[in-house]
Amino acid sequence: MIEQAVPGDAGEVLTVQRAAYVSEAQLYGDPYIPPLVESLEQVRKVIEDAVVLKAVESGRIVGAVRGRLAGTTCLVGRLVVAPDLQGRGIGTALLRALHERVPDAQAFDLFTGHLSEPNLRLYRRLGYRETHRERMDDHLTLIHLRMTPQPAA
Repeated sequence: MIEQAVPGDAGEVLTVQRAAYVSEAQLYGDPYIPPLVESLEQVRKVIEDAVVLKAVESGRIVGAVRGRLAGTTCLVGRLVVAPDLQGRGIGTALLRALHERVPDAQAFDLFTGHLSEPNLRLYRRLGYRETHRERMDDHLTLIHLRMTPQPAA
């Protein structure tokens, strides 16, 4: 079940986020990536100010995604799924639900690291296309992607 997160969910969302991003930190050799050092208060504030969806299974938050409208573009961030449930379609369901919950968006933008192949496959499968690359340092290049929703027929 996918529903809007509330401020009281911040701790559980942060726990899933940290668990999900450990593999990214290992992949890039950086234990200080932003999703791992974000505070509980920062997550709570995002939940209050943005669209934050959570995936719930048997009473447990197993995934989350954020979206914030900037003009006509929804900036997508922190798509996370509990490591023990990855590969079951939860990330796909969360992204699709975000697309539906932000109907005024003319585009959805996100980014991921160049080594994050499973993420890139997911985004491309959902219609995201690379717009540009941004070299952050010797070990990380961010790949920026955009999805433009097709008008309903």
